[in-house]
Amino acid sequence: MQAVFITGASSGLGEALAREYAQQGAMLGLVGRNLERLKALRDSLPQPGRHALYVADVNEHQTLQAAADDFIRRAGKVHVVIASAGISVGTLSELSEDLPVFRRVMETNVLATVATFMPFIEHMKQHAWQEPCRLVGIASVAGIRGLPGASAYSASKAAVISYCESLRVELRQSGIKVVTIAPGYIDTPMTKINSYAMPFLQPAHKFASKAASSIATGISYRVIPWQMGIVAKILRALPNFVYDLAFSNAPRKARETK
Repeated sequence: MQAVFITGASSGLGEALAREYAQQGAMLGLVGRNLERLKALRDSLPQPGRHALYVADVNEHQTLQAAADDFIRRAGKVHVVIASAGISVGTLSELSEDLPVFRRVMETNVLATVATFMPFIEHMKQHAWQEPCRLVGIASVAGIRGLPGASAYSASKAAVISYCESLRVELRQSGIKVVTIAPGYIDTPMTKINSYAMPFLQPAHKFASKAASSIATGISYRVIPWQMGIVAKILRALPNFVYDLAFSNAPRKARETK
């Protein structure tokens, strides 16, 4: 039986991934900030008594470490760790009040990914050659090129892509596979606040099914849905002056309002 640890499990992509792995018969460690949502999720899953809940903010690294240690103890062997917790919000560099927002986005999307993986690496090294072990970073197509008005989010997801690539090479001899999943537009509470058109918008359950299949193969990097993968390749290949001209008037993500 697979044991899967997922952060950001109380909503969005994390919740969808939890449902997908529960349907596959996995034992889950579900991390989120909202206990009631975590309980509702667990109670809706097959064999709810099999799954462990951890109320934690991923930026509280000691609490996250304690959750990881407890899940390792319960599961015996952990096979998949998914750092799904993240935040997306518009930011503007000229506004001093956005500096704390930049910090929170980077801490939640990047440092918390490191803190999620860290407690499991030595544990996984002990059995990675006998049973598949995966560390999964959730990036974004927004990490391919910097989007106007979303500089913190784009920078954080670009950092996740590079971090996972570095870690993948570091762990190559260990048997642990590091998988980067870069979603395009997925129908979640995070994207519902967007006021602009979202091409190739995909239901969360379809994303989760495709992501789980990719994770199982141990592929190093995948964009979901595939159409956004083509878009990402085109964006990556555009000369800067063409990209700048095309995206200077692109719609922008809403900033936080107090």
